[in-house]
Amino acid sequence: MKKILNSVVFGSVLLASAFAFAGTPVTQNGVTTINLDQHGGYFSTQETLAGLKPGKYRFVVSNKTEKLVGFQIQDFATHKVLDMFPLEPGKSKVSVVDITENGFRFRCPINPTPWYDVENVSAK
Repeated sequence: MKKILNSVVFGSVLLASAFAFAGTPVTQNGVTTINLDQHGGYFSTQETLAGLKPGKYRFVVSNKTEKLVGFQIQDFATHKVLDMFPLEPGKSKVSVVDITENGFRFRCPINPTPWYDVENVSAK
């Protein structure tokens, strides 16, 4: 039981530290960059997705798997596809899209991943 409790505590600390070190997205020349790494069945990011503002975004998507994956980004409210492409193993590709107050959602359309919903886009 003690080992299980230690594992749970360690996992919680590890998860909390990952969120604590998430950086603020960098904006240059009016374009905000978000780096997304695609792993087997999930995405990770170096930047926080909280508190985003409407505007032009540059998504740098990297395939960290050993198989073909893809990237699909949609307007959250209308589900209009903003961009979609395949991504070979070990490769990266850039997608520049306009994000509105509707927010956005993204996923891999090839490798089953859940939709990542980002609804907190506000001009305020």
